[in-house]
Amino acid sequence: MTIRQAMVLAAGLGTRMRPITDTIPKPLVKIDGKPMIDYALDSLVAAGVERAAVNVHHHAHQMLDHLRNYPGLDIIISDEREALMNSGGGLAKGLKLLTRENIFVMNADLFWIGEQPGRATNLERLAGFFDAARMDMALLCVRIEDTTGHNGKNDFGMAADGRLTRYRDDPSNPVVYAGAIVMNPSLLDDAPQDAFNLNIYFDKAIASGRLFGMVLDGHWLTVGTPAAIGEAEETIRRLRAFA
Repeated sequence: MTIRQAMVLAAGLGTRMRPITDTIPKPLVKIDGKPMIDYALDSLVAAGVERAAVNVHHHAHQMLDHLRNYPGLDIIISDEREALMNSGGGLAKGLKLLTRENIFVMNADLFWIGEQPGRATNLERLAGFFDAARMDMALLCVRIEDTTGHNGKNDFGMAADGRLTRYRDDPSNPVVYAGAIVMNPSLLDDAPQDAFNLNIYFDKAIASGRLFGMVLDGHWLTVGTPAAIGEAEETIRRLRAFA
C-alpha cells in the first residue's frame, strides 16, 4: 500500500535547544549539514508521498521560506502562528487540509539513518503493516540500544504481533516511539477543537487493543539540546563509515 499524503508536526518552540532556537526554528537546525525537517521530508518522498501538510509557529517566516523551496513535495501550510495546538490539536487541524485517505504523521525533529539498501524503507514497511480493520494507528518504534540522544526511557511494551501497551504495564519487550505513524484521518473526527496531546489517542487505542507498532530498520536519532548536535553528528559519521 502506497500512502500519498502526510502531516509533519513542526510547530514546537524548541525550548531545550535554546539559545540556538532563539533565532531559528528547531526543525531548521542543521545536523551533519542538513536541516532536521529535511530528514523527515526526504523519508516521505522516498516512500512515495506526494503532498504534506506542515504546521508552523515559531519563526514561521523562516519555515515558510524553507518549505517553499523544498523540491519533490506539494507542501501545504497549517498555520499555528496565532496559537500552538500541541501534538494532537496540531494534527487534527492539519488533517482538515488533506483527504480522507490513510496518512503518515511525522515529527520534524526525529529521524533515522542506516536503512538497509535494496529493501523497502521504514515508512513503506509501516504502510504495509497498517491494517485498518485491526488498528487505529501503527507506530514506528525502535529498541533503545539503536538510539542516540534519547533520555533512556521506554514508551511501550510490544507483543509478538506488534500490539502495544504502555511500558509501565508491560516491560517485557520494551520499545521507544520513533515519531512516525500510519493512520486514517477519521480517527480524529471526534477530536477537541483546542490544543491537546496526541497521547490521548494512543491511550484510547491501547484501551481497545488497537495500537500497534513495528520496529524500524537502522539507527534513530533525537537532538533535544545544543550539546546533542555533536553526538548525533558523530553517530552519523561512525555509521556511515561502516555502511
